[in-house]
Amino acid sequence: MMPLIWFSRLRLQRQLATGFLLLALLTSAVWAQAPTPATPKAPQPATKATEKAPESLSAAEFSRLIRETSEDGGYFRSDNFTSNETSYLHVVDKLRQLGATGGAYIGVGPEQNFTYIAKIRPQIAFIIDIRRQAVIQHLMYKAVFHLSPTRPQFLARLFSKPLPKEKPFSADAPINELLTYFDKAESDEKTYAANLAEIRKTIQEDFQFPLNERDQTSLEYVYKNFRQDGLTIAYRMDGSWGGYFPSLKEIIECTDLNGKQGNFLASVDDYDFVRGMHRKNLIIPVVGDFAGSKALSAIGDYLRKHNLTVTAYYTSNVEQYLFSNDVFADFASNIKKLPLTEKSLFIRAVAGRMPHPARLPGHRLATLLQLMNVFVKDFDAGTYSGYNELVFTHYITGEK
Repeated sequence: MMPLIWFSRLRLQRQLATGFLLLALLTSAVWAQAPTPATPKAPQPATKATEKAPESLSAAEFSRLIRETSEDGGYFRSDNFTSNETSYLHVVDKLRQLGATGGAYIGVGPEQNFTYIAKIRPQIAFIIDIRRQAVIQHLMYKAVFHLSPTRPQFLARLFSKPLPKEKPFSADAPINELLTYFDKAESDEKTYAANLAEIRKTIQEDFQFPLNERDQTSLEYVYKNFRQDGLTIAYRMDGSWGGYFPSLKEIIECTDLNGKQGNFLASVDDYDFVRGMHRKNLIIPVVGDFAGSKALSAIGDYLRKHNLTVTAYYTSNVEQYLFSNDVFADFASNIKKLPLTEKSLFIRAVAGRMPHPARLPGHRLATLLQLMNVFVKDFDAGTYSGYNELVFTHYITGEK
């Protein structure tokens, strides 16, 4: 006969076993009706963090960008005090039609960049030139912009000439009226010296960009030429003083294909936009070679980091020299490192002995556009055996 306590334990065990069996059956039913859990996804590679496009840069960041992005200075056989391209406005309407606005602008050379910036209205701009003197000249321009709220003040400070006292110019004075006055006004040595000192101080203190002895010599050299030549200052090849190239006055007076003046100094709105970009430190001059190993690559990294793409790249006719120096492939490789879209455009000034069909009477050069992605495809296909093949293939012209 089983002891009572043992019987009680056995009965309890059987009850518990029955309960567990029921619980297991219920659980199985629930799981049978429940959806199968999704298979965990494999870990995805981390994407590179991006930052918002800057609305402005501090002076310290502006100075750092110039210094850390720049390459060692190189040589070119000219003083690019001004542009020599009278056709630069011929593509302005076409840029607008093709939706070239916002994003990032890259350019080369002197003041014509300000006009393209005014028309494209980018969020940021980089101006890259192989000559360090070109960067010093752009810092000079930046200081003149900072110190000059109006176009008359800008021209007065650029040429070290006084503003009229009896009949002061209004802020929206017609550009031709301003040019007529400053073409005749005399510069003043005392004003020049004071302006140069103020510009030097503004670059070093306000922009936080240190000028070494050679930089200061370059600054004085450039500014003195603007003072001496005034509106007759022009592009110079190998130090020549000839009148072969158009003067700055002629460049400012140029018109688009519809006969409308469009230089950045022709409009208060355009001048204010460019000045605003300068005051926000968003026009950054860089010493660099188009075919170099650092500058363009660093610009591409910066744009990608800040979620920006290239809207327009003004190359002038630099590609002509890249071909002659057998480094064009390096330039094409650098273009592939830039963040592009289907709308990204080259702006080219085409020179050369062979006349281009887009060149108009009265102009030494033709200004053309080309889609940058088309350029990359053509290059990869081996289309560009030389400069002529580049500028005669898949180009876009301005039109009335």
